[in-house]
Amino acid sequence: MKRRELLSLASLPLLTACATPPAPVSPGEAALNATSAPAAGPAAVMGPPPPREWRAAWVATVANIDWPSKPGLSAEAQQAEIVAMCDTAQRIGLNALILQVRTANDALYESKLEPWSEYLTGTQGQHPGYDPLAVWLREAKARGLELHAWFNPYRSRHSSAKSPVHESHVSRTHPDWVRRYGDQLWMDPGEPASAEHTLAVVSDLLSRYAVDGVHIDDYFYPYPITDPATKLEVDFPDEPSWQKYVAKGGSLSRHDWRRYNVNTLVQRLYAMAHEVRPGTRVGVSPFGIPKPGMRPAGISGFSQYDKLYADVELWLREGWMDYLAPQLYWPRSQTAQAFEPLLQAWRANNPLGRPIHPGLFTSRINDTPQSWQPDEVLAQIEIIRQQSPGSGHIHFSMVALQQNRKGLADALRAGPYAAP
Repeated sequence: MKRRELLSLASLPLLTACATPPAPVSPGEAALNATSAPAAGPAAVMGPPPPREWRAAWVATVANIDWPSKPGLSAEAQQAEIVAMCDTAQRIGLNALILQVRTANDALYESKLEPWSEYLTGTQGQHPGYDPLAVWLREAKARGLELHAWFNPYRSRHSSAKSPVHESHVSRTHPDWVRRYGDQLWMDPGEPASAEHTLAVVSDLLSRYAVDGVHIDDYFYPYPITDPATKLEVDFPDEPSWQKYVAKGGSLSRHDWRRYNVNTLVQRLYAMAHEVRPGTRVGVSPFGIPKPGMRPAGISGFSQYDKLYADVELWLREGWMDYLAPQLYWPRSQTAQAFEPLLQAWRANNPLGRPIHPGLFTSRINDTPQSWQPDEVLAQIEIIRQQSPGSGHIHFSMVALQQNRKGLADALRAGPYAAP
């Protein structure tokens, strides 16, 4: 999630761009609505609305983006960093943290289903000497902070991984579920066992840890890669699962079948989370541009509907989430991906009135010539407040606030977060 490539992806050519009325139901949607997947009404399982403006930050653990600051720190040093981040969150005025607990079929908590993450010790499968999630929960709760558990549903090995794959990793125990795509491994969404495994992982965590929510980001089918020799886009290598689907009489087109796979996981994840831990909130943080045909005039860019096979508008319409956090990672002045029209578009595509907490690219404040100024983030928060009073937002990511880049943390504390 939150890849730096998002800025360039936004400028890719898109298929169409026009009005905001709901698009016709696709064959994939019709098939999904006819399945036997859990069909509990949205209002029946929806978690309680946030009682206050939601001021959250993502804590990314993949590649040690936020925490731990590097792999191999002692258990004491890792826990000191947890305390420091929770202190910063409380001091600034945040009220929620979203901790990445599963980066790539690994775990940053005690799990019998997946190996310990290498981003803790430097070696996948090596016990860090304590239970990180238990400590995060303890420290967050002591400061009045919600803690949401953030999962990557399908990614199996990240390009930053260095240590050998542990014998308990899914790429070794079930290699038939896993595909290599570029320099990463992915569980194939077309293999039903992949979805079952992800649901089992989330259910297991919810049954043992009192987290406030479950969170998934924008990585469904992977972002497309280009063959360096041909300069052509490389299709995801799901031929084995596709052929199994066809052999069983499947009639969807390949793209609709891919969307069906993802739709089914999202629907089942939502129902399961509320069944296992009633009252938990399920959040989805997709790429920030709506699908072609549901965008405001002048907005263009990457289509997650066509490339990641994520029909986010369907999920929002059906109520398969308790909050939506579209990654609006562009400045107000970037016309083709302008912040305010995108926020308005997501609000317009929200018939059930689910809370919308936009993701802000806070880490774009850095020491490069392309850095944003803190005023950009402050202005975006003001736009959110004007459009959706009492709603909220999420910072990507916590490290920018922890480092108080260009005085941003101070500016938040003295400005928009001055009042509780």
